[in-house]
Amino acid sequence: MKKRQLYIAAYDISCNRRLRRALYVVRGYASGGQKSAYECFLTPAEKVLLLEEVREIIDPLEDRFILLRLVGAKHIQTLGKAVLPQDGSFFYVG
Repeated sequence: MKKRQLYIAAYDISCNRRLRRALYVVRGYASGGQKSAYECFLTPAEKVLLLEEVREIIDPLEDRFILLRLVGAKHIQTLGKAVLPQDGSFFYVG
């Protein structure tokens, strides 16, 4: 299995049409999240594909998108009902 890194993909998109398209793309790579921020375990190739797909959707003058790599993901603290992200031996999108 290729080495995956944990990222947070977050966006602020002003047009509802672009927002729906971006949501569809990001959810295809996400393992969890809510509203406009999603946890994504990505290989280097998946990271490139995600950025290319989002780049085709957003308007760079009106919208924002950030893909933030979380370093030290093994030391995450959770509060409340939150659970630690899981990086299993397979990746399910559905």
